[in-house]
Amino acid sequence: MGSPGVNLPAIIVVGISLVIGLLMVVVFGYTSDQKSIHFAKDRLKAHLLALKLFQDQIPVVIRSYGRIVLATGHYLRLAFKPLLFVIVPLTFLMVQLDRYLGSVPLETGHAFLVKVRMDNPDTLNEASLQLPKGLATTAPAIHVPSEREVVWRVMAEQPGDYIVNVQASGQTFSKRVVVGSGLSRLSPVRLRGKLWERMFVSGEPALPDNNLIEAIDVQYPSRNIAFAGFEWNWIWLFFVLSLAAGFVFKSILGIEI
Repeated sequence: MGSPGVNLPAIIVVGISLVIGLLMVVVFGYTSDQKSIHFAKDRLKAHLLALKLFQDQIPVVIRSYGRIVLATGHYLRLAFKPLLFVIVPLTFLMVQLDRYLGSVPLETGHAFLVKVRMDNPDTLNEASLQLPKGLATTAPAIHVPSEREVVWRVMAEQPGDYIVNVQASGQTFSKRVVVGSGLSRLSPVRLRGKLWERMFVSGEPALPDNNLIEAIDVQYPSRNIAFAGFEWNWIWLFFVLSLAAGFVFKSILGIEI
C-alpha cells in the first residue's frame, strides 16, 4: 500500500522507465546494423548542411530536400527492424502495468455505477444485482433498452475486495470490485468472449459463453501521478522518462540510434 508521504506509483514508474530505457538501447544495439545507421545519419547531416550553406541556390536546395527525404527513409528502414523486437513485449507489459497504475480503487462514501450489458433488451427486467455486506444500492435500477444495459448506483460503506453478483434467468455472473486506496490490480470490465479486447481492457476471466450477458462494467477513477511539480498519466510519464533514459544510456554505451 505504501507508507504515508511515499509516492509509490511515481517510484515504480521511474524504476520501470530506467530499466526499459536501458533494455531498449541494448536490444537496439544488438539487433541493428550500427555501421549502416552511423553512415545514414552522417549522410543526413551532410544534406542538411548543404541545405544551410547553399540556401540561395534553388537547384541545390531542391536536390538537398530530395536527398534528405531519401536519407530519412533509409534511416527509418534501418531503425524499424530493432523496434519489432521490443514493441510487442513492451505493449503487453504496458497493458499489465496499466491494471495497477492506470486507475485507483473506488472510494468509500462515493457512489459508483455497475453496468450490465445484455444480449436482448427484452430481458433487462430479468437482471438483478446481489451485493455483499459493505456495498449497498442507493437508487433503483435504470434500464436503457437502446444500449441493452441495466445500471445500478452503488455505494461502498467500507474498504474491501468485493465480489458482486448479477443474476439473470437463473444464472449468476460475478464481477470483482475493489474499494480502498493504494495499488491494486483493477479490471474495469468483465467480458464474454472477445479474446483480444479482453487482453487489453479486462483483467478477469471471460464471462460464460451464453446468450445472456455480454459485459459487466465498473469504471474506476483514473490515476494521476505527481512528479516534478506536474500531474501525469502514468503512460505519458513512462514515455518521457524511458525516452530520456534511452538517450542517456545510448551515450554511455556508445550505441547509435
